[in-house]
Amino acid sequence: MNKRLAVAFTGPSNSGKTTLILKVARKLIHEHKLEVAIIKHDPKDKARFDVEGKDSYKFSDTGAEVIVTSPNRTTYFSQKHCELDEMIRLFDKFDVLLVEGLKNLPLPRISIFRDTIDKDYFPYMNALAVDNSVNLDEYKIPDEVSVLDLNSVDEVISWIFKNAKKI
Repeated sequence: MNKRLAVAFTGPSNSGKTTLILKVARKLIHEHKLEVAIIKHDPKDKARFDVEGKDSYKFSDTGAEVIVTSPNRTTYFSQKHCELDEMIRLFDKFDVLLVEGLKNLPLPRISIFRDTIDKDYFPYMNALAVDNSVNLDEYKIPDEVSVLDLNSVDEVISWIFKNAKKI
């Protein structure tokens, strides 16, 4: 792959975004032998990487930009908002970037729904991934939106290869 690809996933809480991203990432890494980067939007600031009293918490609490590295992981703690291009530079080397959330980023977007579809997402989506809990006959899906089987990782990956933004 000579161009890096980027795609975003959006949908309401508990729709299956993280599960789908994990399945797609695993398949891209293990079967397609690609390097994958993931950006997760945490709009409610609920992500917790360390606990109060630990060194990484204390360092981050100073307001400094902090990188914590160990034999198994490196975690980047930033005190400022990063734009997409800044986050991409942090990753340096990858083939496919998967973004969860951040619906205002200029990326092709797969929206994920179970049971019902929120039509407010239509302007932001390029593809719709649903399972059989959604009755598509109840909705007027915009013509330009691809409909994907939420349970078919191969179908989602195929759509990504055809539609993701080259960056």
